[in-house]
Order: sequence, then C-alpha cells, then structure tokens
Amino acid sequence: MEKVSAALRRIKPSASMAISQLALEKKAAGDDVIALSAGEPDFDTPEPIRNAAKRAMDEGKTRYTAASGIPELKAAIARKFARDNGIKTDPANCFVATGGKQIIYNAMMATLDEGDEAIIPAPYWVSYPEMVRLTGATPIILAADAAQGFKITPAQLDDAITDKTVWLLLNSPSNPTGAVYSADELKALAEVLRNYPHVMVLMDDIYEHLVYGDAKFATLAEVAPDLQDRIVTMNGVSKAYGMTGWRIGYCTGPSWLMAAMNKLQGQSTSNPCSIAQWASVEALEGDQSFLDKWRDAFSSRRDFVVDRLNKIEGMNCLTPDGAFYVYPSCASFIGKARADGKVIENDEDFVMGLLAEQNVASVHGGAYGLSPYFRVSYALSLPELERACDRIEAYCAGLN
Repeated sequence: MEKVSAALRRIKPSASMAISQLALEKKAAGDDVIALSAGEPDFDTPEPIRNAAKRAMDEGKTRYTAASGIPELKAAIARKFARDNGIKTDPANCFVATGGKQIIYNAMMATLDEGDEAIIPAPYWVSYPEMVRLTGATPIILAADAAQGFKITPAQLDDAITDKTVWLLLNSPSNPTGAVYSADELKALAEVLRNYPHVMVLMDDIYEHLVYGDAKFATLAEVAPDLQDRIVTMNGVSKAYGMTGWRIGYCTGPSWLMAAMNKLQGQSTSNPCSIAQWASVEALEGDQSFLDKWRDAFSSRRDFVVDRLNKIEGMNCLTPDGAFYVYPSCASFIGKARADGKVIENDEDFVMGLLAEQNVASVHGGAYGLSPYFRVSYALSLPELERACDRIEAYCAGLN
C-alpha cells in the first residue's frame, strides 16, 4: 500500500535541487558539465572556523544541546544583530536551526492554518510558497519583473493585504535575482505595514554580506524598529562563510513565536549539530576581513557574466546589487527550435536544452514564479564562468 499525505501532495519538488541532481548525474556519466544551478559559494570554509569545530570535538562538545541552540551561539547572534544591523535583541529571543530553511519552515508551521494567506514577491526562492502550501495556507504571489528591478512596490503590497494575511516573506538580497531593497524602499513598505498590525514579516537576510558597489544592505527591523515585535529577522552562516554543509541558520523575533518554534523543533529535529554551532560562534565573532576578498571576487564575476550575457543577441540581463545570481530574460528565444528540433515553448524548455546540448546547468524562471527568465549562479571561478558563457552563447546562436 502506498499512501502520501494530502499536505505533501500540495507541494512540488525543489526545481533547483532537481536540476542540480541532473547535472551531477550527467557529470557522473562522464559529461563535462558546468553547474550554474547551485546556490553555493566555491570558497572553502575559513580556517579559523574549521579549527573551532576541531576544538569543539576535542573538548567533547558532541552531546545534545538545547533544541533552539547553545547559549554561547545565541549570545553571539544577539551581538551580531546589534553590531551589524542596529537591532537590539536578547539571546533568549534568538533561535538556531538546521539551516535557514528550517527557520522559515518552523515559522510557517507554527503560525499558519488553512484559510490563512502569506504574501510572497516573485521571483521568489523556490521553497517559500511550498512551505506555505504545506500548512494548508495560501501563498499570494506578487510579480515584480525586470522593469521594476524585481522589487515590489508599496502599492502592490497594500493591494494584496487582506484580513487573511498573516505573513509577508521578503528576501534581500534576493535569490534568484540579486535585487537589494534599499533602506528607503524598506521604509516605504513599512509605512504600508503600519496600517495592518495583524501582518508579520519574515525578513530573509541570508545574503546580507554579499552586496556590491554603491548598494548598502538594510533590513526591516533596522529601518522600522517600531515594527520589530512582528518581524522575524533570519540569517545563517551558509552563504557568507562558505558553510553550506554545516547547516546552521538563525533568527531573532518576538518571544511568543520563538517559544512556538522551539516547541515544534523539540518534537521534530531537536538541536542543530553541536559541532557546527560552536564553529558558527567563531564565524560570527571571529575575523571578518576575508569577506572583503570574497566580495571583490563575486563582484568581478558578476560584472563578467552580465557583460557576456548582454553581448548575446537577444539576451537581456540586469546587473544585480547582491547575492551571486543573475536573472536574464530568455524571452526572445521562446518559439525558436533547439538542435533536437523541439520548439522552445517556455524557459524550462530553454534551460533543459542548454543542459542537453551544452552541458550547462541553470534553473528556469518558472521555478521562481516569474517567466521567461532563467537563473545563473556565478559562484564559480572566472575560467569556469568563461567556459559556461561560451557555451550559452553557442547554444543561443544555434537556436532557429
């Protein structure tokens, strides 16, 4: 007998993980695949962080911890929010989970019921709407295309809020577009939110330290401290510290919600890895100077990829202010035929053809709620990115 729950039937698999898996399978079969599909820095975890993990193991810090994290990490998180974001919070109102994804999952599961709504700007990270659907609530998608810099307007937000709205999920810098909301843009959204005291905000700041050029990072609780009691400010060590496999996410938020999330985590996964928690203390408290070198590298890669893609006839790619993704339009290639004769009907056809014909893995815009675009990660070396862009150019030139 096979039986899958109704909740699970409501959600789709992660498209980015599925395409990354296809790329791995092709690579294992001997194909020279260049994977632009994974959101993962190619830099190693800095040595001081690795050494902190080794010390934790040598000192026997390998036992269960409190479900919501060790006191030392919660204290480091509270100091980080004060130091970097001007957010005053208590360690008791900080929470640690197995990656940022679990923070979002816990918050949605702890608060949403059938009939509730959560507003999600598109393009969105693939898991946001699926986590909402898993609870039985309804994701309300607000489209923001390239013409508006992939960012929603206050008018859009105001029009979307109803008495059923529980959450606004906001990600800046954005996955998949790299768009960054300025302090003034967040203040304008806060003006709308002040009119709706029943709406909470989950602010996903996971790419906080990856902002380039003249752009400045800001977060909602920083620019609108009067709303802090209904904001969950979420972050993690994965992207900024090259610790994707260590699986540590963290947040601060209202005490009642942190308690609810702790209750849920205590009955599901329990504590995050103890060793990874001690390594994360070093990540947040240790020398941060390496970030300048990483930012410079990502900025150079971004500029190279944007320039190369925009030189392809028919391609249009905005220059993002943050993260390590670009989100070019492939609209002009819809309706053309691939080498196998298949007519490209949508952006998924476009990226699947790119993988099949040129062994370049990317993710179609439909997975992020906005077509016809595709996401390219530039978290690879410049030589690899040059090879990838050569292949993308060759693929586009061969469409007719």
